[in-house]
Amino acid sequence: MKMLEKVSENCYRIARRGAMKAEVLVYLNRKLYAEFSEDASLQQLIDAASLPGVVSPVVGMPDIHSGFGLPIGGVMAMDAEQGLVSSGAVGMDINCGVRLLRTNIRAEELSNDNLTALIRAIGLRVPSGIGTKSKHAALIKDHFKDFLLKGVPFLVELGYGRKSDPEAIEDGGALKGAALNSLSSKAIERGLQLSTIGGGNHFVELGLVEKIFDPDAAEAYGLREGTLSVLIHTGSRGFGHQICTDYSAEMKKAAAKYKIEIPSAGLAAVPIKSGEGKRYLAAMTCAINFAFCNRQWITDDIRQAFRQVFGGSDEDYDLGLVYDVAHNTAKFEEIGGRRLLIHRKGATRALPPGNPLNPQLYKDYGHPVLIPGSMGTASYVIRAEKGVEQIYNSVNHGAGRVLSRTAARKQISVEALKEKLGRVIVSGRSYKAYLDEAPQAYKNIDQVVETLVQIGFSSKVARLNPLAVLKGEGND
Repeated sequence: MKMLEKVSENCYRIARRGAMKAEVLVYLNRKLYAEFSEDASLQQLIDAASLPGVVSPVVGMPDIHSGFGLPIGGVMAMDAEQGLVSSGAVGMDINCGVRLLRTNIRAEELSNDNLTALIRAIGLRVPSGIGTKSKHAALIKDHFKDFLLKGVPFLVELGYGRKSDPEAIEDGGALKGAALNSLSSKAIERGLQLSTIGGGNHFVELGLVEKIFDPDAAEAYGLREGTLSVLIHTGSRGFGHQICTDYSAEMKKAAAKYKIEIPSAGLAAVPIKSGEGKRYLAAMTCAINFAFCNRQWITDDIRQAFRQVFGGSDEDYDLGLVYDVAHNTAKFEEIGGRRLLIHRKGATRALPPGNPLNPQLYKDYGHPVLIPGSMGTASYVIRAEKGVEQIYNSVNHGAGRVLSRTAARKQISVEALKEKLGRVIVSGRSYKAYLDEAPQAYKNIDQVVETLVQIGFSSKVARLNPLAVLKGEGND
């Protein structure tokens, strides 16, 4: 018996039953639904809908696949007064996110040698892979507290960026509420990874702005068809991972004290207003600001690489920041006159025009929303429409996996990966190291994006095609 029942175009429901305190809505278009296997991800949504204080509905995004506790592509809202906070519903890589830089360089004017030289110059500055440490370790130690409490504006003060950069970052690159006394010594020890991209699906990508769908919004975002773009995808690295590990264990123990029935260890949760809840939110905020600083420092490294390869000033090539969006967060927001703590795990905040949380420079169109594909497929710049409020101003964060990493390594050959990548330049280690990140392991990004576009929750602004990719080996 199928769990999902169709309720409207691209929208499927699991009605309340048993211990559920909220209904579940999953968004898939016809093609994605036909290919969707009702796997553990649905049970994880049901488990989330069974937690005290949860607000209906719990949402599954088009890129949904099973994760730890809440599935990747899961959104869970909690009443800010009576609800719970769950570290597992935020995720291990707190504020894994995406940043887009624009350029004024015509991509057609760049040869493969140019692209190879540029991606290698970036790779020399930005360490990649599991466990990699920053080249700026001494500076991180000197200013670690300031990075966590003050975020990107402090890094810009040190000279790593432009004064205008924070204006184009979610929360201005510095979320309030961070506290160092919420961190374990082990988490602090793992904090020497600023300006690194790690492994897994993290990357730096040189791309082509292949198509503009919304000329007015694209103009507001500074995007022009045919130009070179730069995408950065990374998060809080081992620092955020340790925070999630620490608090998942603490919340599991504390739940018994608060007489909370936890459906799974991955959804261990405590009251938002409890001591444990407040400390987790403070620690999570440290990791959010850390990740913003990580992408900011990488941005400075990339601008340096452009200067090295092409000469002159980095501003000669524009390299302005279009936007930086966060995934894997829990944030207090007001929707429909109600204050909520919105857990977005593998989901992106998407504010429609008129929302006061939009940065001033994008108030007329809503901020850009960045949806990366796999290393061989397109990525999208979209924007939110008014209807997105029905799903807590949230959209999917990527394409979503269809093969686990283990399955991808077993089923996909190096030859098949190379064929799928075509002329995309991959800088890093051997192709064998990236089999689990092959395009074949992911859903069709076009279908995933279209799912919410078709029902008026979002609209497409631009499509970016990869030209050269820097990736690190391993999965974090």
